[in-house]
Amino acid sequence: MYREIIVNAEETESRVCILEGHRLAEFFVERADQRRIVGNIYKGRVNAVLPGMQAAFVDIGLEKSAFLHISDLVESDLLDEDGDEGDGGGRPRNGQPSRAGRIEECLSKGQEILVQVTKEPISSKGARGTTQISLAGRYLVLMPLSRHLGISRKIEDRAERNRLRDIIGDIRPEDMGLIVRTVGEGKDAKQFKEDVRYLTRTWKRVLSRAKKREVPAVVYTEPTLTSSLIRDLFSEDVDSLVIDSKTEFKHIQSYVRGLAPELKDRVKLYDSETPIFDHFGMEAEIEQMFDRRIPLKRGAYIAIDQTEALTTIDVNTGRYRGSSDQEETILTTNLEAAREVARQMRIRDIGGIIVIDFIDMEREGNRRRVYEELRNALRADRSRTKILPISEFGLIQMTRQRVRPSHLHFFSEPCSCCGGLGRVLSPETMVAKAERSLRRLRYRTDRRHVAIHLHPEVAVQMLSNRTGHIRDLERRLEMEIEVVDDASLGREALRIYAVETGEDLTDRASEGS
Repeated sequence: MYREIIVNAEETESRVCILEGHRLAEFFVERADQRRIVGNIYKGRVNAVLPGMQAAFVDIGLEKSAFLHISDLVESDLLDEDGDEGDGGGRPRNGQPSRAGRIEECLSKGQEILVQVTKEPISSKGARGTTQISLAGRYLVLMPLSRHLGISRKIEDRAERNRLRDIIGDIRPEDMGLIVRTVGEGKDAKQFKEDVRYLTRTWKRVLSRAKKREVPAVVYTEPTLTSSLIRDLFSEDVDSLVIDSKTEFKHIQSYVRGLAPELKDRVKLYDSETPIFDHFGMEAEIEQMFDRRIPLKRGAYIAIDQTEALTTIDVNTGRYRGSSDQEETILTTNLEAAREVARQMRIRDIGGIIVIDFIDMEREGNRRRVYEELRNALRADRSRTKILPISEFGLIQMTRQRVRPSHLHFFSEPCSCCGGLGRVLSPETMVAKAERSLRRLRYRTDRRHVAIHLHPEVAVQMLSNRTGHIRDLERRLEMEIEVVDDASLGREALRIYAVETGEDLTDRASEGS
């Protein structure tokens, strides 16, 4: 499949699109003032140990303390970067035993430890950390506090796995562990040794900084978004890498020249006046990334709703009528939806718990086909996923690794009008609310001439065919009421003022005041 990396590098923001078959498959963004911290290593201080949760909180210099669970503190049966079991070692990690103990036996308040961030702060939660430190290179991952050996599960050939295991067994630094990354397939011992030399030097620098710096302090920072993606993704499988910054172009060429010189000619500078993402048609796709409803080719569609706890995805036939066989029509829609769902999860970087409501199918064989289609589509996903078969209610439950907020939460914030609910009170409901506020005000002030300011749609609703009703309200409340349309107000907002003095009476009219 044709693969391409498109990089839009600007001073304030860097954006990267990964194209597969000329279609957007993944999207990444990093802002200069909001650098990613996953992979960073901090010298921190334990500020709370919670035996009831078997966890601790560690001050690493961020707004909120990092969360450290017992499972991230001591070495157990480790999995490599792609989930493959390796050869576990019995070496203590950070001075702790290799078998899990109690958190209060391992840590104490005020203790200084090295913590690596594995998950960005999300919503009200702080970052998640681990003491199972790892440093990623081009072909290998070094685990300086473990003797674990592992091979990426995406390297499936048994003979190749054995060859790689023999190589890393010979070159492993004393009392350290290594994992062969997917791009290490077919590489020789010389290339692995160069990676080991670079990573061990990096670890020595980390330890040196940790000794010199006061708590809390960052002692290792992951490369920038562009550099880390070049390291992790730019391989023989990528046909071209196009970037629109001359400075970054030279930097990448220099980086690739030393890392994989055979790929240097695949790095290209884009210098047209048309913005790079517009030229490749990516800007429109990025805009659609926030749409709730995603159309499918035949007229069906999927609807995606993200909440703090989970994401729900609903599949609908829409305008698609298909053949005379209803079951066949539903199967065709579900198969197409399964592929698009997998793609949207990668593009939007949706993580956590995901529930997919496929259209009900009567035949068990068809349900299995949809399940397998989704599993196959997820094979290209670099994030770890776990998927359960379709339930009797036609639902698929799955999880996807979440290390940072989804793009929806990164690019947006809760609506100031609805507070993130996604809906606002109807004009009719707001009119009733306004009238209740005026009734309260009647008994809480001696002002008898007031102006009530409402959103234009609400004001129109209050005045439309209701003039007699307002006059009746004035007689009953013994007040003179002016209705003012105010475009500066949200749909659910209202303000009440005394006409003679301009005094704001809103608080007095509010419920519970």
